Amino acid sequence: MAEHKLPFVKGASIHKPLMFSGVNYQFWKVRMKIFIESIDPSIWNAIVNGPYIPMSVVNGVSVMKSYDELFEADNKRVQYDCVAKNIITFALNLDEFLRVFPCSFAKEKWDILEVTHEGTNYVKQARKHALIQEYEMFRMQ
Repeated sequence: MAEHKLPFVKGASIHKPLMFSGVNYQFWKVRMKIFIESIDPSIWNAIVNGPYIPMSVVNGVSVMKSYDELFEADNKRVQYDCVAKNIITFALNLDEFLRVFPCSFAKEKWDILEVTHEGTNYVKQARKHALIQEYEMFRMQ
């Protein structure tokens, strides 16, 4: 019986994210979500919803708070995006890292990987319909 090998570098641990080399994205994506949520669900929230940008109202206009105006709670929420960017980029090989390097926020990095390796929602829907049609044709034969 042939041994099945996954195209990932080394084994994963609870202290280090699984390295992604551009192969088997679905597996890596699920494992990364579990890994990140195990550290802090707020980090995953920063990936899904984007970074927290602390704002204050000055003369009736919302403006971004300066660093001096940040409270400890603001700093903690801002930090979630920084941690998420670190985890994501640490888990990528050089080719994948260069793909997301220009992105400023963790959400952008995650979204670029998702679109690159899964396609847009439209593409996913089209693939699903094509597979259903192929299955129906197979059943008819």
